[in-house]
Amino acid sequence: MVGDLDYDSLLTTTDPSGSLGWSTSPGHASKPRVKACFVILTRNSELAGLETSIRQLEQQFNHRHHYPYVILNDEPFAPELERSVRGLTGGANTTFGVIPQEHWGYPSWINQTQAADARRRMANVMYGGSESYRHMCRFESGFFFRHPLLAEFDYYWRVEPGVQFTCAIDYDPFVFMHERDIKYGFTISLKEIPATVESLWPATLDYMRQNRAMVPIDNTLAWVVDPDIPSTYNLCHFWSNFEIASLAFFRSEQYLSYFNHLDRAGGFYYERWGDAPVHSLAATMFLRRDQIHWFQDIGYVHASYENCPSDPVINSEKCTCNPRRSVDRVSFSCTREFMHLTPEDRLDVDGLL
Repeated sequence: MVGDLDYDSLLTTTDPSGSLGWSTSPGHASKPRVKACFVILTRNSELAGLETSIRQLEQQFNHRHHYPYVILNDEPFAPELERSVRGLTGGANTTFGVIPQEHWGYPSWINQTQAADARRRMANVMYGGSESYRHMCRFESGFFFRHPLLAEFDYYWRVEPGVQFTCAIDYDPFVFMHERDIKYGFTISLKEIPATVESLWPATLDYMRQNRAMVPIDNTLAWVVDPDIPSTYNLCHFWSNFEIASLAFFRSEQYLSYFNHLDRAGGFYYERWGDAPVHSLAATMFLRRDQIHWFQDIGYVHASYENCPSDPVINSEKCTCNPRRSVDRVSFSCTREFMHLTPEDRLDVDGLL
């Protein structure tokens, strides 16, 4: 458990007071209206991409708000990375934390020989042969929100090295979510690679059978099931490399019981379950439609996919992206289906089981 660790050896901070979180720089508000932060998981080798992401995020949004950054790594940070990041985050407090070993490694019940066989079998699948990718997916699914650097925060915005923000964000998404009781926000949704989640949906159904009372009536499961075969997963998921979410949601009894069920099933290592479908299935099980929000107005680029506002006024005044390239227009996006959902589209879980 988290409380058993000596975290003093894991943490460094750019805040000279030693506290974690709020900006107290001269000329800045003493604290943001919402207890929120950016969370970035990075490697020392990703400094160039990290600089790109932070520079654009500051330019498009955070230079007006000074929300703090929490930077995480599975190994000690290189001094040059810390120096560079401090120079980019302006008045925002920036803290660096090393991930505890038990959150980035095999749990005791995993057969590592079987896990190695799975990596060999999936070598031709994207990240299918990677051991570190599996550690990362398990960490992002069940542990990032338990890191002590996040303990005082209520919301987080996940940022990855090498992403781009292509529109000025002239409002506060954290406040927007807080005022409307939104628990999960995304920009891009896609279909998952089938070979990586063949056993994830059966494990999720098994969880619901054992924990029927955990799944509310007003769920959003209709978005992730095949309308012709409701007991089948349609592979839709929110792309979690961008997400703005309530940390209370991840810390909830519902989410933790679901993650623990999946963790014991072993699919993070025996298959290649990603944190994106795990977050997504949890959100659709436990949240109402109005508690999940598409930030259509936030221009965002990751790898070859991007979200770009289609509103011509927003696009012309605030953005540098081309809406015709926005991924919500392609066939393997699930965003249109999500936007067509209504509260009446809730799914009777008993009909799935």
